[in-house]
Amino acid sequence: MQEELARILDRFPDIFVILGVPLGGLALGLVLKWLLFAGLRAYDRREDSPLARSVCEHLSATSTLFFPVLMLSLLLPLVPLPPKPFEVMRRFIEFALVLSFAWGLIKTLDVLQVLIQRHYQLETGDNLRARKLFTQLQFIKKVAVGLIGFIAVGLVLMSFETVRRLGTGLLTSAGIASVIVGFAAQRSIGNLLAGFQIAFTQPIRLDDVLVVEGEWGRVEEITFTYVVLNIWDERRLVLPLNYFIEKPFQNWTRTSARLTGAVFLHVDYTAPIEPLRAELGRILAAHPLWDERACVLQVTDAKESTVELRALVSAANASDLWTLRCAVREQLVAYLQAHYPESLPRTRAELQKAPTTFT
Repeated sequence: MQEELARILDRFPDIFVILGVPLGGLALGLVLKWLLFAGLRAYDRREDSPLARSVCEHLSATSTLFFPVLMLSLLLPLVPLPPKPFEVMRRFIEFALVLSFAWGLIKTLDVLQVLIQRHYQLETGDNLRARKLFTQLQFIKKVAVGLIGFIAVGLVLMSFETVRRLGTGLLTSAGIASVIVGFAAQRSIGNLLAGFQIAFTQPIRLDDVLVVEGEWGRVEEITFTYVVLNIWDERRLVLPLNYFIEKPFQNWTRTSARLTGAVFLHVDYTAPIEPLRAELGRILAAHPLWDERACVLQVTDAKESTVELRALVSAANASDLWTLRCAVREQLVAYLQAHYPESLPRTRAELQKAPTTFT
């Protein structure tokens, strides 16, 4: 008993080092992380820095893992362990370091996205440049996240000898496997390639106004395989990426958000055109949504009982144009009712007295 106690006491310094070095490394990493982010928060309070604020918001959690693991990896050679336990511990720390670093890279993409969104606002009226950039960045970010995750998991798995041998065996049969995978994932690969084409040729962009399958809505999201369209009544229309490569659709904001729309009225043949034309100009001049590009009233058709009038108006975007058209239609009808009620559509009939016959 005394000999065992003596052996434990002799090994006490080693036990202290084995426990103290890892715990010290973890504590040092946490202190380093706290000092770094405290400095960033202080700098943000003094300079109002969007970069420092975004880093604190998105990288704080991953740094709580990364810095302690990094310091533990640096101090690991000081731990007096036998070869096998030391190798197990080293392998575990390497896995944690690789995964935490990959997590940090992914969160760094979020930091960059926030900074770009702060500089380019989608909510502005003329946001064509911002929508072009966001469409490309969204797809690039998804690809980058997938590549980072794939490489990180691959590095972890390839550190095992069994997985490396399996990978070598798979490479020898890569020709057959690629053919099988190509047939099985033909549509998925087609959607992925369509995603690259949409991201860089941009037939559609984020926040574009589209008319697809008879539905009007805005592009809300573009993923690897599908596009989400936010319909005007809050429904969501989900379409595969290939749809926008293979089928026709209307893009109302392809080169600009500005649009011209028509308001149709059917009036009697006695309706005065010039007063209506002057009234249209007065209505548009007083309306805040008119962008002063189009103000035209024309007779576009003459039917059996009515004349068709078309008023062309313009606005900065599709939503404003819809509101403006409704307002112009309502006020023109009210003007006719108030000043020329006899000019509203009417049905004329001529009654003839039947001839009297005598027998």
